[in-house]
Amino acid sequence: MIKKASLLALVVCSFLAILSPGLVQAQGELTIVDSSAQAEFPSRLNFNLSAQSDVNITDIRLCYTVDRASFAQVTSEVYIEFTPSTSVDVGWTLEMVKIGGLPPGSSMEYWWKVEDANGNKVETAPAGVRFDDIRYSWRSLTEGKVAIYWYKGDDSFAQELMAAAQQALERLAEDTGAYPGKPARLYIYADAKDLMGAMIYPQEWTGGVAFTRYGIMAIGIAPSNINWGKRAIAHELTHLVIHQMTLNPYNSLPTWLDEGLAMHNEGMLGPEFATYLSTAIAEDNLISVQSLSSPFSAYAEEARLSYAQSYSLVEFLITNYGQSKMLELLNTFREGSGYDAALEKVYGFDMDGLDSLWRNYVAQQYQSAAEASMTPALAGAGY
Repeated sequence: MIKKASLLALVVCSFLAILSPGLVQAQGELTIVDSSAQAEFPSRLNFNLSAQSDVNITDIRLCYTVDRASFAQVTSEVYIEFTPSTSVDVGWTLEMVKIGGLPPGSSMEYWWKVEDANGNKVETAPAGVRFDDIRYSWRSLTEGKVAIYWYKGDDSFAQELMAAAQQALERLAEDTGAYPGKPARLYIYADAKDLMGAMIYPQEWTGGVAFTRYGIMAIGIAPSNINWGKRAIAHELTHLVIHQMTLNPYNSLPTWLDEGLAMHNEGMLGPEFATYLSTAIAEDNLISVQSLSSPFSAYAEEARLSYAQSYSLVEFLITNYGQSKMLELLNTFREGSGYDAALEKVYGFDMDGLDSLWRNYVAQQYQSAAEASMTPALAGAGY
C-alpha cells in the first residue's frame, strides 16, 4: 500500500509539473528572461529576446501580425538563426524597405516561440508595439471618428482642418451615402519635405497619401497653405471611407471611380484640371473609360487629364442618377462585382455605354460654356 501511494503521488506531481508553466520555469528548465521591440521610424522595427535553459536552446521563432483590415488573420513567422546554447540573446529586424513601409501610428502584435533540446516549449503572450514617428512632438484633436495629429501651427490651424474634414464627410454622405465605418487618423506634416521623410518610397510629387487598410492618412500641410490642405484632406479622407465600405477579396474599384469620387469631394474642379479637360474635348482627345479603369499614366499631362475626366464621370453619374444609385454602385462593388457587371446592374449600361453617354454630356457642357463666353462679344459687336 505504501509503495502504491508513493507511486500515485509521483504521478500526480509529474502531471502538475506538465500543466504548470510556472513550475517548469521555477525548476529552471526553459525561461524567457527578456523580450522587447523598438521602432526606428520610418526605417525598421527591432525585436530582441533573451532566454535560458538547463540544456541547449535549439529553436526560436518570432511571430507577428500587423493591425490592418484584411480578409483573413495573417501571421508572419520568422525563423531566427543562432548558435544553440543554454543562454541566448537574439535579435531580428523588420526592414521597411522589404515590405514597402508602415504608416505613422500603425501597430502590430508580436510573440516568441522557444524550444530546447529536451522538447520544452515556451510561447510568450502577445505584446503590442506602435510604429510612431517620434521625430516630432505631436498634438492631437478628435471629433467623432476623425483624429488629427499635428506639430506645427496653433490650435486654430488644427480646428480649421478638422472642420474641413467634417464637411468633407457630410458632402460625401450627401453625394454617395457613404459613411466612415471605422475611425480615421490624420497625420499633418509641416510640409511635403517632412512628409516624404516619413515614407520609404516617396514620389517627389506626393502631397498626401491614404493608407486605407490602416485607417491612416498623412498629408504635408503648411499653415500658410491651408486652403490647399483642406482640399487634400477631403481627397484622402474620401479614399479612406470609400475603400472601407467597398473592401473585398475579389475586385477593386476602377481607378476613375476611386479618384473621381475623391476629386469630386474636394469641390469644384480646379482651373488647372478644367483646362486640360476642355482642351481634350475641343481636340477630341479624351481618354476612354476602359483605359481610365487602370492605374493612371506616370506622364504629368496625361495624369492630369485622367483626374479631370474621372471628376467629370462621377459628376455625370451623381447629377443624372442621384445619390441612391451611387450608393448602390458602391455596394455592388463591395460584393466583388466586375466593372461592366456592376454598371449594368445599377445603371443599365456597361463601361462602353458610360463612355458614350458621358462624351455627349461633356460635349454639351463644353458647347454651352463656349457659347456663353462668346455671347457678350457678339452683343458688343452689334450682331
